[in-house]
Amino acid sequence: MSPDSVRLLNGSSLCSGRLEVKSNQSWSSVCEADFDQQDAEVVCRELGCGPPSVLQGALYGEVEAPVWSKEFQCGGHESALLDCRSSGSARNSCSPGKAVGLTCSDVDHVRLVRGTSHCAGTLELKHLGEWRPVKGFDWTLKTAAVFCGYLDCGSAVSIEQNLSSSFRSAWEITADCVQNGSSLRQCATSDDSMYFIKLNCLGKSIISDNIYAIIRSLLRTLLKKKKKKSAVKVGNKKVTKRNS
Repeated sequence: MSPDSVRLLNGSSLCSGRLEVKSNQSWSSVCEADFDQQDAEVVCRELGCGPPSVLQGALYGEVEAPVWSKEFQCGGHESALLDCRSSGSARNSCSPGKAVGLTCSDVDHVRLVRGTSHCAGTLELKHLGEWRPVKGFDWTLKTAAVFCGYLDCGSAVSIEQNLSSSFRSAWEITADCVQNGSSLRQCATSDDSMYFIKLNCLGKSIISDNIYAIIRSLLRTLLKKKKKKSAVKVGNKKVTKRNS
């Protein structure tokens, strides 16, 4: 089955949201009573995410019609939800608050390498089990900011085209695809290139500046306390006058 047969909506990433299943070109909500932990494991695997961390009704919004009419009976080992056995469900509607909401663990699939920190370097994407550098010629800082966000590195400061010494396999990603809200996996296509994206994100410098500011403030406070103690000692010191 294609990974396009399941999706998670209204979440913060591909790996979280309200579950919908596609059948006969139509998307259906899934009722919490017809879905369990083993079913969730299959969905997370199908989406290329880590194992399920939260399974809770209405976590990402109320149920929307139509409602999936079967109860999933996954063993947990299947590669796709629609590969699981299922049985007919008596319900054709689902109570408010009972739509399956699922959060899968995120899998690290974006990284910056050969840079000064984890927020700077050549951009690499893990897709179909393979890490490759990313190719893209129409990127703006807005495009780059999406990847900086994945890395918790704030906004993008600069983009460069890094020239390699030879052609290498790459994942090509267009700016339009990313900015349309598609997942990175949906945007990546295989290609060869000598030019790869190099990013510099703002996050690391912000963290460093904050740390240095805190250290400077602490040092100033300690110096003030030290001077104050010295002044008190001098003020309390007994001075003996000698008779001439």
